[in-house]
Amino acid sequence: MKYRVPFSDPLADGPVIQNAYTKALNDGVKLKTVFDAVKKIRTYSEVPIVLIVYYNIVYCRGVEVFLKEAAESGVDGLIVPDIPLEERSELQNTCMKNNIYLIPLVARTSKNRIAKITENAKGFVYCVSTNGTTGERASFDDQVTEYLQEVRNIVDIPICLGFGISSKETVREVKDNCDGVIVGSAVVKRMSSGIDTVLNFIDELYEGFKED
Repeated sequence: MKYRVPFSDPLADGPVIQNAYTKALNDGVKLKTVFDAVKKIRTYSEVPIVLIVYYNIVYCRGVEVFLKEAAESGVDGLIVPDIPLEERSELQNTCMKNNIYLIPLVARTSKNRIAKITENAKGFVYCVSTNGTTGERASFDDQVTEYLQEVRNIVDIPICLGFGISSKETVREVKDNCDGVIVGSAVVKRMSSGIDTVLNFIDELYEGFKED
């Protein structure tokens, strides 16, 4: 389960998630709100929880303090979409100290750096399907398969594809070359229609994995 920390300048995200962040911030959602929500989930579920958070939030809170609070709340992993490889050593070391996985993001423009980016990675590798921001897409180009196979040949942990998963058809396109998919915008868009709509959509995506 991924849980987003709202941020005022989410450069990696498209309009659906940007609007959701704006609404959350206007409603008074803060970092403590997120940690308290994770603690509440932990009272009845052990499902792994990964926070998606922009580095400015971590930096302003203090890397040590942020990771300590994340660990105490029950967070299992961290995805930081805007921190480059060359600047992540402190964050990665502090994550390790707090038994939190720092999930690496691998972009299609970084093929020559895949091995370095995924070195010591735990949990899974987040493969970004396309350049640009998050958001729904009708289909993927042929290069996605080649890209996923290349990552698969380098890493020995699960790989999950994100950015653009919007239907069971898009799941069916990629399911043979990844272990899972990461869905954000398509879920957020359906939340206004109620939890049943969201759950039915997730079931539909799962059907895409089971279909031949």
